[in-house]
Amino acid sequence: MKHILTIAFVLISFLTFAQIPKGAWKSQEPTGSASTLIVADNYLVIASYSIGNKYFERTEGGPFTMNGDKMTYTPEFNSADTAKIGIPIEFTVTVKDDILTLRYEEAMVWMRVDDATSNAPMAGAWHITERDNGQGGLVQIHQEGTRKTLKLLSKTRFQWFAVDPAVKGFYATGGGTYTAKDGKYTENIQFFSKDNNRVGSSLKFDFKLENGRWDHSGKSSDGKPVHEIWEKIP
Repeated sequence: MKHILTIAFVLISFLTFAQIPKGAWKSQEPTGSASTLIVADNYLVIASYSIGNKYFERTEGGPFTMNGDKMTYTPEFNSADTAKIGIPIEFTVTVKDDILTLRYEEAMVWMRVDDATSNAPMAGAWHITERDNGQGGLVQIHQEGTRKTLKLLSKTRFQWFAVDPAVKGFYATGGGTYTAKDGKYTENIQFFSKDNNRVGSSLKFDFKLENGRWDHSGKSSDGKPVHEIWEKIP
């Protein structure tokens, strides 16, 4: 009986070991800039930037699948190298003592920021589906082509991005840390590809979650009224 329990424990440990490494991770680049990785549901996004210099360097992201300890990631956008878009990459994934290693041609080592597995209702991959039409009402966003705006959240970090995979288009991104409590959602901006001067600012919104819908309202970084509905990607 003890041997059976031992074998079962080993199998359970392996299965847990090979699970999707959801949450936020960070690393230090040789250039001195910081990089963050958010893994949410079946999508990941990476950004490199310098908070001190308010400098945005690059970002990439896309969907992935897991098979044991193998992660197959297919970039939908890459702000620094469009030639890599659409080409699958298979990583060998290991997680030990809050260290994530993604091994391809070289090993990328990440340190855990949060795990997004408990008490993280906002964690996930979201896409915008409705927006205020400027006349006080929400209207469906009619998606034309493959352009889209997504936002990935871990337990403490967020990153949004506007991209078009079909034409290898990257249009904008921003991200940083966030808090969500008592109906108030606050974003602390650590990088913004379009305007570095907004780095360091905080934006506060009203929010509520109902049936997988995120109702989000307040003012944008340029002071304009915002009322949006985001829904989790299935």
